[in-house]
Amino acid sequence: MKNNSKSAISTQPATASPQRRGNKGTYSRRAISEKGTAMNVSRAAYAHRRKIASAPTETLKFIPLGGLGEIGKNMYAIEYGNDIVVIDAGLMFPDEEMLGIDFVIPDISYLEENRKKIRGILITHGHEDHIGALPFVLPKLDVPVYSAKLTLGMIEGKMLEAAPRYKPRLVEVKAGETVALGVFKVTFISVCHSIPDALGIAVETPLGIVLHTGDFKFDPTPVDDHVTDYAAFAELGRKGVLLMASDSTNAEREGFTKSEKSLIGAIDNLFRTYRNRRVIISAFASNLHRVQLVLDAAARFNRKVVFAGRSMVNNVDLAIRLGYIKAEPGTVVPLAEMDSYNDSHLVVMTTGSQGEPFSGLVLMSKGAHHRVKLDSKDVVALFANPIPGNEKLVSNTINRLFELGCEVLYGREAGLHVSGHASREELKMLLSMVKPKYFVPVHGEYRMQIRHSQLAEEVGIPEKNVFIMNNGDILSIARNSAGVKSKAPAGAVLVDGMALGEKEGSILKERQELSENGVLVVSVTLDKKGLLVGEPCFESYGQIHFKDAEGMRQEFSEAVRRALKRELPEDDELLKKQISLRCKELLRKYMRSASAVIPLIARL
Repeated sequence: MKNNSKSAISTQPATASPQRRGNKGTYSRRAISEKGTAMNVSRAAYAHRRKIASAPTETLKFIPLGGLGEIGKNMYAIEYGNDIVVIDAGLMFPDEEMLGIDFVIPDISYLEENRKKIRGILITHGHEDHIGALPFVLPKLDVPVYSAKLTLGMIEGKMLEAAPRYKPRLVEVKAGETVALGVFKVTFISVCHSIPDALGIAVETPLGIVLHTGDFKFDPTPVDDHVTDYAAFAELGRKGVLLMASDSTNAEREGFTKSEKSLIGAIDNLFRTYRNRRVIISAFASNLHRVQLVLDAAARFNRKVVFAGRSMVNNVDLAIRLGYIKAEPGTVVPLAEMDSYNDSHLVVMTTGSQGEPFSGLVLMSKGAHHRVKLDSKDVVALFANPIPGNEKLVSNTINRLFELGCEVLYGREAGLHVSGHASREELKMLLSMVKPKYFVPVHGEYRMQIRHSQLAEEVGIPEKNVFIMNNGDILSIARNSAGVKSKAPAGAVLVDGMALGEKEGSILKERQELSENGVLVVSVTLDKKGLLVGEPCFESYGQIHFKDAEGMRQEFSEAVRRALKRELPEDDELLKKQISLRCKELLRKYMRSASAVIPLIARL
């Protein structure tokens, strides 16, 4: 509230009063009063200046290194002064244009440059798009990882498999617990998702609270009875949240997301309808709530459950060992013992709902699985919808399954999938509950971020305080302002096998060129004087067949001879460059595009 009085000093007329005399002069009572008031004002101003001087002068930075404009590859940094905390380190599965690439992880150049500032990596939950990059990130950064028990168990398994020589520092936390990391106080919040132990993260900074919701939904009847902690979010709203970054995956979907338990009827109906057939269920390997529902239904219908796919088997074994999944004795059967049971008594649960090339279901659809062979006696149910970008891979898998004679249940009309992400009404509820000063929609493609930003404006967050960011944008927040003023490196790093590839645009570009235009190998033999011995040899793959074009071969041979005459005979690199240049000129003449040319020089 503003004070409307013009002065704190009395303006009433002075009354007659005795005068006080002394060596230092004569003062009236009014003069003494005014001097005292002025001294009080001076002290207040001094105290105010001291308060401003002691207030935080650093800028708070929020830096998304992955997870914006895409599904997956989630990684976010919060920086203040000499301290950084990182939230999540996920991967993204490749699209069809990423030839031979297994997955994509964030570029962590910025974190490597600031490694001494990093106080820890905070993991929201155990899905691959949040933990998948850790085997490549952790050995480079060598910082502790904080998360819940199940998530840490999954991380430990990944590290043992992918980086066995590195010993990660894994710190278990529980929902409701607060951890001090540098200038930050980090509080973990229970949220409901499609995997147990999912967490939201509130980071208290010198400028205010930064809230990262993680992946969440408001499920009133979760499978494990751990609901989203509404009270914790409401309390944060009461305290005041400076910045909220929130899951945008379902920002286009109206209403509320259904409860995971709503699938119980669909699973029962599946087993009841196909009681005489073997049932193959494909789901995310980390969707352990769905695994629990299938185990419960199998026990009710007297079926045995076989798990196939390495990640599925590993996750289920870990969850059973840690007590997150409970199975009736005898319900789970090892894959090796599957042939001991009638098909009508079996449920095979496997990976591959997204068409991943080496997943269990894809191998089965190709007839390449070492244990499970599919035919017309099988019913295949896909308990997941395609992630954007995976539609073609999933479609190809379904087509192959039909070709094998299987009955395939898939798509939204089958009613076999419930999302783990909040829909529009839930997103609005959380925004209204938290009332952040600034808001950044994360976890989603660009259109999802836009839709989420519109929801924020609907509940009263000013448009100027909502930031649609791209990976690498640095949102700088001062005491009374915020804006994107700089950028950090935040490209994509390609992973082929378990070897870290080059950054996007190098290896991938070469593979795309090879796939589109083929390759021409030119071999020449030179004598001691650098003169050509015999005719150049040409081997072409994926383009012109020289065996059927003798005239063309002569034209290319003459081009190679001209190239050899232009450069110093002892400089192989210059010779190769000229051969490649001359051959590409001819290729453009015949093909309108130049393929890769690989010159080989042998000397006698």
